[in-house]
Amino acid sequence: MFVDKQKKRFLNKENELQIASEKAKGGFVCCNCGKWVAFSETIGTAHRNHCPFCLFSKHLDKELSGDRAANCGGCMRPIGLSFKKEGLDKYGHEKEGELMLIHKCADCEDISLNRLAADDDEAIILSVFNESLSLSGEALKKLEEEDIDVVGKEGKEKVFIKLFGKGMGKV
Repeated sequence: MFVDKQKKRFLNKENELQIASEKAKGGFVCCNCGKWVAFSETIGTAHRNHCPFCLFSKHLDKELSGDRAANCGGCMRPIGLSFKKEGLDKYGHEKEGELMLIHKCADCEDISLNRLAADDDEAIILSVFNESLSLSGEALKKLEEEDIDVVGKEGKEKVFIKLFGKGMGKV
């Protein structure tokens, strides 16, 4: 038990040092494709931790976006898309929020949602969507347990509208 606590403290300190270094450098190197990802205030999200080129992320947050409290630091693969839950409208229907990336950590298998950024590659987003259509029943069950609704093929038109401002036939 004592060794586990020591390891957690070491990993937390290591993550803190890496995050401070990335802030000082103004960006980070993607854990998947190795490309440089610069921080920007114009991308539509305040806490950039995924690559706009391949959409892989780094497991940094634990509970809230930007908390940087995760002990893991593993590489997170994009596995699907979801719409942010925005509550109910005045008629009791669920409001459809922004399009979100679903990530799964390669190390600890944690699942998280990440906001898309303005500079994310739309072709890669669509590729993630298409790949998510073949998620296993086990993967879908785990996402359901996490209260995450994966956008299925019936939502493809909505995905196009969120990405391009118009439907599939007009892009």
